[in-house]
Amino acid sequence: MANRIVLNTISYHGKGAIKEIAPIAQSKGWKHIFVCSDPDLIKFGVTSKVTDLLDEAKIPYTVYSGIKPNPTIENVVDGVESFKACGADSIIAIGGGSSMDTAKAIGIIIANPEFADVRSLEGVAPTKNHAVPTIAVPTTAGTAAEVTINYVITDVQKERKFVCVDENDIPEYAVVDPDMMSSMPKGLTASTGMDALTHAIEGYITKGAWEMSDMFHLEAIKLIAKHLRGAVENNPEDREGMALAQYIAGMGFSNVGLGIAHSIAHTLGAHYDTPHGVACAMMLPIVMEYNEDFTGEKYREIARAMGVEGVDEMSQAEYRKAAVDAVKKLSADVGIPAVNEKVREEDLDVLAADAYADACRPGNPRDTNEAELKELYKKIMA
Repeated sequence: MANRIVLNTISYHGKGAIKEIAPIAQSKGWKHIFVCSDPDLIKFGVTSKVTDLLDEAKIPYTVYSGIKPNPTIENVVDGVESFKACGADSIIAIGGGSSMDTAKAIGIIIANPEFADVRSLEGVAPTKNHAVPTIAVPTTAGTAAEVTINYVITDVQKERKFVCVDENDIPEYAVVDPDMMSSMPKGLTASTGMDALTHAIEGYITKGAWEMSDMFHLEAIKLIAKHLRGAVENNPEDREGMALAQYIAGMGFSNVGLGIAHSIAHTLGAHYDTPHGVACAMMLPIVMEYNEDFTGEKYREIARAMGVEGVDEMSQAEYRKAAVDAVKKLSADVGIPAVNEKVREEDLDVLAADAYADACRPGNPRDTNEAELKELYKKIMA
């Protein structure tokens, strides 16, 4: 089977990259832009960094902010109606994964109205048309939703998240400007950064990994290990390093898949509203230990990328432990908790079943089952 790489048509990187947005819209002849952004970003003036540029260029737009941290089916349905009502022809998504995932679903449904039932998009939906023309502007350094073909929606009624995978949803343009991330608080910087590390490590060891994706993932691990601690302290150089790192990780995992750290994280978000990056960070070292016998020599390269010295003189057991320990230390250094006090024994059967059904599970290097997944949940219980 051929390996596949799907990336943005064009991406812009670095300080001041958002200045490219209005010229893009003008060159494409867009008449009215649907701006997806969350309420906090609007409240704290982050969204206006982009909308001010649209105002200066006299480009009409409508702001849609009905987006929750874990976007819901209702958010998407309301967004579709708002898009139609304002007569938009394009989208700018400003935010983290929540804003971009919502925008992706809206853009897909507008272009493929036969998928108006949001649940019909779960898994690999056979859409025919590319989503509405979209510019994605991340404000967090973690999800890499601006360069992926994935999005995640929460089904509140069924208390579950579902993953949608569609080549037609990738934004044509990604504008990755570290200045858009400068207002992230420490906790969000830490959790989204650990989400990026989880993308990179799970993508590197997934069953679908190959030489090109390995190249992206190892570089992302190296950059995150170098820059995440400083980004949490709002160092501009480290902010820029993390902006690039998370994008590179997205270039890889979007094309080869992830594993059960993400499957479990999705359930923690759906059942307890645990922030996705925090859930990933809790599970990553636990899942790494679970998977280690199915990863060949890859943990040596993970340890090396994490900055561990002397890995070539280590035994397999030693470098595998060193890789896991380096991840644990980084997570602790940036303030991620090691336990989730909301997880209850009586929930484990449902949690394990949902994680097993999750779209990320088949990519895990070690085949699993619900009984083993229950044991993994127990490791984060208080």
